[in-house]
Amino acid sequence: MHVRKLGTQGLEVSALGLGCMGMSEFYGRGDEAEATATIHRAIDLGVTFLDTADMYGPFTNEVLVGKALKGCRDLVVLATKFANVRGENGEFLGVRGDPQYVRQACDASLKRLGVDHLDLYHQHRVDPGTPIEETVGAMAELVRAGKVRYLGLSEAAPETIRRAHAVHPITALQTEFSLWSREPEAEILPAIRELGIGYVAYSPLGRGFLTGQIRSIEDLSDDDYRRHAPRFQGNNFQKNLALVEEVETMAKEKGCTPAQLALAWLLAQGEDIVPIPGTKKRSRLEENVGALEVRITPEDLARIDAILPPGAASGTRYAAQQMQALNR
Repeated sequence: MHVRKLGTQGLEVSALGLGCMGMSEFYGRGDEAEATATIHRAIDLGVTFLDTADMYGPFTNEVLVGKALKGCRDLVVLATKFANVRGENGEFLGVRGDPQYVRQACDASLKRLGVDHLDLYHQHRVDPGTPIEETVGAMAELVRAGKVRYLGLSEAAPETIRRAHAVHPITALQTEFSLWSREPEAEILPAIRELGIGYVAYSPLGRGFLTGQIRSIEDLSDDDYRRHAPRFQGNNFQKNLALVEEVETMAKEKGCTPAQLALAWLLAQGEDIVPIPGTKKRSRLEENVGALEVRITPEDLARIDAILPPGAASGTRYAAQQMQALNR
C-alpha cells in the first residue's frame, strides 16, 4: 500500500482510506457482519485510514468501528468528527462548536469507539455562532490532554482555515472532491497547500454515481437518502448519467472500472490528497484498492477535463438547507 503524508506535523496514512458512514446509515440497510469483515479486509490490504463521525447512525457507526478494531486498534489511523448535533431519534439539532460541546463530543466518541485517543479529529461543519478560534482552542486542549493526536476541519472556507491554523496546526481539511465535485480546485487547494495542510476527499465516487452501478433511481432502496439528493433527481439524474457513460467508455479503454478511473484521477491531483471512498462490501473495497494500479497520463487528464470540467455535474451537492453549512 502506498503511503501519503497528511499535513506537515507527521501524520502518515494509506493513500486510500475507507469511509465507514454507509455501513450504518444513509445508503440503505447495513449488514454489521459484512461491514466488520470489510474493515478487517481493508486492514489486510493495507488500507489503514478509517473515517467515521459521531452523527453517523446516529452514534452507531462509531460503535461498529470500535468493535471491528478490537485487537487491531494500533494498525489504523482512526479519524472521527463532531459538530453535527443529532438527537437519540436521529433528528438533526444544528451545529455546535462551542468549547463545552467539543469536550463532551470527544469524550463520547472515545467511549463509543472504545479507544483512549483519536488520531485525527475533525470539526464536521463550522459553527457560525462560535468563533473558529474558540473551537480550535478547545480542540487543541484535547491534543494537550492526549485524547487527540491531530486536528482537522471539514467544509471550511479558506479564511476560516487560516484563522484556525493560526491557533493550532491543522493537519487535514476534509471536503467533497471528485470528478463531479471539482470546486476545491479553485480556492481550497491553493490555500491549504500554502499552509501545509493535507486534503481528505470524501465522496470521491460521487456517492456511488461515478461507479456506473446506478442506472435508475429504482436501483436505490426506499430508505436511501440519495433518492432526495439534487444530483439524483429528474433531469439532473439523466444528465449526470450521460457524463458517467463517458467515464465508462474511457475506463473500458484503460482496462479498469469507472470507479477505479475516478479514484485514480483524484490520486493524480497531488500527493497531499487522500480519497476515502465509502463502502460496506469487501468486493467494492477490493475494486477501489485496484485504483492504485491505474496510471493516469497527461493525455488522460486532458481528456477527463474535456468530459467533466469543473461545474459539469447537474444539481447541487446537497439540498438547499444543507448547502448553507458548506464553505463557512
